[in-house]
Amino acid sequence: MPPSPNRTATADARRRTAAFQHPASGGTARTRTTTVDIVVPVHNEEQALPGCVRTLHSRLRAGFPFSWRIVVADNASTDRTLHVARELARDLPGVEVVHLDRKGRGLALRTVWAASEADIAAYMDVDLSTGLDGLLPLIAPLASGHSDLAIGSRLAPGARTVRGSRREAISRCYNAIVRLTHGVRFTDAQCGFKAVRTEVLRPLLEVARDDAWFFDTELLLLAEHNGMRVHEVPVDWVEDVDTRVDVVSTARDDLRGLWRMARLKASGRAKVPVPPRPAPSAEHPDAVLAPASGRSLLTWELGCFAAVGLVSTAGQALLYWVMRGWWPPALAALVSLLVLTVLNTEANRRLTFAHSDAGPARAHLGAGGLFVLGYLVTSAAVLWFTRLVPSASAGAEAAVLAAASGAVTLVRFTVLRLAVFRRPGRTLRRK
Repeated sequence: MPPSPNRTATADARRRTAAFQHPASGGTARTRTTTVDIVVPVHNEEQALPGCVRTLHSRLRAGFPFSWRIVVADNASTDRTLHVARELARDLPGVEVVHLDRKGRGLALRTVWAASEADIAAYMDVDLSTGLDGLLPLIAPLASGHSDLAIGSRLAPGARTVRGSRREAISRCYNAIVRLTHGVRFTDAQCGFKAVRTEVLRPLLEVARDDAWFFDTELLLLAEHNGMRVHEVPVDWVEDVDTRVDVVSTARDDLRGLWRMARLKASGRAKVPVPPRPAPSAEHPDAVLAPASGRSLLTWELGCFAAVGLVSTAGQALLYWVMRGWWPPALAALVSLLVLTVLNTEANRRLTFAHSDAGPARAHLGAGGLFVLGYLVTSAAVLWFTRLVPSASAGAEAAVLAAASGAVTLVRFTVLRLAVFRRPGRTLRRK
């Protein structure tokens, strides 16, 4: 039985990487130099492909300081895209083509990246919406070893974009949903301008499953979940209205993907054996280092938890005071506690216990049990006070509520620290 086109493409790509050359140097092989594969995934892009590849090729030859190769990944095009790509590969040194018989940008990237033997694997969209001035800042932190994955961001400070209000709103809403549901720190999951060190990429590809547009978000969620350092590059980005993206179906698939990733992280299967990053160390030979101690971490946790708790308590009392004019005490206490519990939990997850690998689902579910305790205690306190002093003002009731909330703070901290936000080190010692 003859091999499938996908397997043939993968095998050919592996053979080609054995003789990695720098096209700008006339084909002379260079050793001990960072090598970069830049993949351009395409589907029915016969019009846009020549301008993309020739422009990118010219910029790379003009002054890109690393050994490079452009790989056009044609995924099941039905027009002349494959023919055009092969013509470009014949005309331009350092350009190669891989053909897949199935459609999907994620599939194309996973196939080519898995076969790459370069030090860094990158990709960009064929429309070159992202300015190529951002390419070197994208690759440099990976080549130096400072970061594991680098992404172009249209939402980071300093980025400049030219796009319609509809696409701007969709992009911001989607990235807000990603940050809210997964608590990530990167700002732009969808920009088609990314690079990753292949040393850390391969374990991620073992877990990544998406074949379409969600692949970018999936890779980033896995990287951050496994403690990788993600570097963001603010980019210049100009919208190309000739897009192949079906916004409605893509949005639906993205939401499904976010739910799948939440379940994957909750089950523990999102953890992969990535190469460990060396621990921070002082560069100066005479530096006086503070002794390593768990006390400093506990001090930070206590201080940060107290600060978050004070703000939350004040916010709950204020919200209760506002709603007390509309609702009875029990309902006002319930709503105010529910709102501030969600905000308090998220603040503690991102600040107080930032060292923990607990995801949003585990954090908020764990805090849900504490919410029941807090509601029972605070509601009972307010009801008791209103019966004891029927003529009490809403301000006095709010003060009683604040005191009752403070009473459960110590219990909440202990449970959150020992059960919900366990430190990764504790889990490893038990294993």
